[in-house]
Amino acid sequence: MSTTAPVASESRIPPWLTRLLPFLLWWERVTPSSLKADFLAGLTGAIVVLPQGVAFAAIAGMPLQYGLYAGMVPAIIAAFFGSSWHLVSGPTTAASLVLLSTLSAFAPPETPQYVQLALTLTFMVGVIELAMGFAKLGTLVNFISHQVVLGFTAGAAVLIAANQIKNFVGLPIPRGHFTDIFGYLFTHLGQINGYVTLVATVTVVSGIIGKKYFPRIPYMITSMLTGSLLSVGLNYFLGQDVTGIQTVGALPQTLPPLSHPDFSLKTIEQLAPGAVAVTLFALTEAVSIGRALAVRAGQHIDGNQEFIGQGLSNLAGSFFSGYVATGSFNRSGLNFEAGARTPIAAAFAGLLLMGIMVLVAPLAAYLPNAAMAGVLFLVAWGLIDFEHMRKVAKTNRSGTIAMVVTFLACLFLKLEDAIFLGVILSLVLYLNQTSHAKVVRRVPHPEQDKRRFVNVTEHAVPECPQLRIVRIDGSLFFGAVENVRNALTQFEEANPQQKHVAIVADGINFIDVAGAEFLTELARERRKDGGDLYLLRVKEGVCTPLRNGGFLDEIRPENIFKSKTEAIEEIFRRLDKQVCATCPVRIFKECEELPPPQA
Repeated sequence: MSTTAPVASESRIPPWLTRLLPFLLWWERVTPSSLKADFLAGLTGAIVVLPQGVAFAAIAGMPLQYGLYAGMVPAIIAAFFGSSWHLVSGPTTAASLVLLSTLSAFAPPETPQYVQLALTLTFMVGVIELAMGFAKLGTLVNFISHQVVLGFTAGAAVLIAANQIKNFVGLPIPRGHFTDIFGYLFTHLGQINGYVTLVATVTVVSGIIGKKYFPRIPYMITSMLTGSLLSVGLNYFLGQDVTGIQTVGALPQTLPPLSHPDFSLKTIEQLAPGAVAVTLFALTEAVSIGRALAVRAGQHIDGNQEFIGQGLSNLAGSFFSGYVATGSFNRSGLNFEAGARTPIAAAFAGLLLMGIMVLVAPLAAYLPNAAMAGVLFLVAWGLIDFEHMRKVAKTNRSGTIAMVVTFLACLFLKLEDAIFLGVILSLVLYLNQTSHAKVVRRVPHPEQDKRRFVNVTEHAVPECPQLRIVRIDGSLFFGAVENVRNALTQFEEANPQQKHVAIVADGINFIDVAGAEFLTELARERRKDGGDLYLLRVKEGVCTPLRNGGFLDEIRPENIFKSKTEAIEEIFRRLDKQVCATCPVRIFKECEELPPPQA
């Protein structure tokens, strides 16, 4: 698929205008050829979202038509006010499940009160997303680690399947914790409805076969049709009284009706924690999907603008009967593969869904709950990314712990609490990594012509008895100082005669006051012991705060060197020549000027 087309020059459009009307940046990409490609991609997306929207609404505890409403107006608004060319917004599995977890504590699902709360939560999520976008907080989602997202989605998948077991086997399992659901199932195995289970199983099997052997046909539609036809046949020949197969019922043949959130202070206070949790995960989902597709399309994603687009889409959705919408991985990927060239494809998908719903809404009367359960089992299975989970388990111990903890938190805590826990775990992992700067001893290799610096431990090269050369890779801030101090202390205890210390600093990208004070303290200690501290290849971003804070005066400007050659020449002149006279190591070129070592 070609993604090359004329792009509007940003220099000709004032930045404030592109902030308000971001579609001006890609409008010149729209051509008759692109419109045709976008229309076909949008039509494909509208067909696919039909079964998905119904399934996601079932997960969210909303009347089924609301899953379709959420894929209409929000998709159009997000397309024109986001930054991605291919991202498609609408209802998603994770957002639907978090919505259910948040709202079911305040009202029974599918009731008018529950719907009102969902609209209010959607409005609040839109406000938070919009505020974060204008505050340029788009980079915050980068701190939610991939391992946490893997654990959350896997946990969500288990919960989705658990909540649909009642429809899969035809048992009146009360809504509750997943352990209660399985407990009820195992104590009522003899009451399982075989006809219902047959329809659900055939739905799953047909979906698997369709996905594997007929990838061009949306497998959800295939599985729904197969399950529905089997259900109609069983009810016709045996009678619904015998089979006990219940159907969803016809959906309203209407466009999204106008709606209004509840702006009472009590409701807002109740929903605030859930709104923050939903926002964090929704934005992570949208921005990560947008960036993944942007890499393939050769596009740059503006995270802040994506926040604004998602915020506006949810604000609009709350007034057009839509619940929380965010970027959909399946529909966005399909949109890209179907040949979409501009965001107009996502807008077409929203518009065409309106027309399709009017035509097919009555057919939902033939859709059995068992087939819906089968489709949701397929959705749940597809959510679990086994490949990446295996990779994390094999390569990253701390990431594995975070993934497993988040997974278990989804099962045993409320989902919004699991999200907060995941965010905290992500931050802990980030801080743990950044606080452990890599500190290694370096020496020039005596057997190489250019005396390239190598690690002491890797090459077993002897060190100078008076000079310790250390390389630090990582930020030198308050969280990392203690780790660096401990490493240098260990080196000191191993070779206390090395009075001079040279730090290769080109791996230090950031330093704060605590790091600067640590260097000045180290310099004073070295001079007190008869040596000194030297800094090599200091980046300007590190040198500037040292200079502005007066720390450079204490370290001494003459101890800052641009190259290792310059540094070794100067430091060598300051070494104790009596020690050099008996030193057998002679690893520096300057050592060749000395007489042979004395016995």
